[in-house]
Amino acid sequence: MIMPRGHQLLLPAKPWFIALSLLVALLINMVVNMSLVGNAAWVPDFLALVMVFWCIHQPRIVGIGMAFFLGVVSDVHQAALLGQHALTYTGLGFLAVMVHRRLLWFSVPSQAMQVLPLFLAAHCLALTVRSLSGAVFPGWELLLAPIAEALLWPLVSVMLLAPQRRAPDPDNTRPL
Repeated sequence: MIMPRGHQLLLPAKPWFIALSLLVALLINMVVNMSLVGNAAWVPDFLALVMVFWCIHQPRIVGIGMAFFLGVVSDVHQAALLGQHALTYTGLGFLAVMVHRRLLWFSVPSQAMQVLPLFLAAHCLALTVRSLSGAVFPGWELLLAPIAEALLWPLVSVMLLAPQRRAPDPDNTRPL
């Protein structure tokens, strides 16, 4: 793939780092769900955010199957309707893999605006599943969660791409 102007050539992502970042995001979700805010509708889903990042940057390692597995783990942890998060994460993973080539051409702030509809669609799908199962409407503050996830996108991008960045090499004769 031809690199866009101004983009740095990245080292390959290590599979153990990808797995560790997904595990840390799952643990953050668990801590947030057990804290004072509980399952508040406005709280961003950190696991979905990290999963979408890796679906965009490493779609061969983290794809729809991994999204389904992480969704089942989230369902079991939150004692939610079994398959609710699995369906949501699978749809989110599909959308992320579908747009990953186009999305990588944008700058990080522009990427945040591009992933906002993905997060909004995921929350709408989760709301639909919860409504069909008889849960009460969580309120309009539900719309704050996808906005918070899009606002966190640049921070997550910087943190997760940091180990892949090359050190500046002063050798001007090397093409890479």
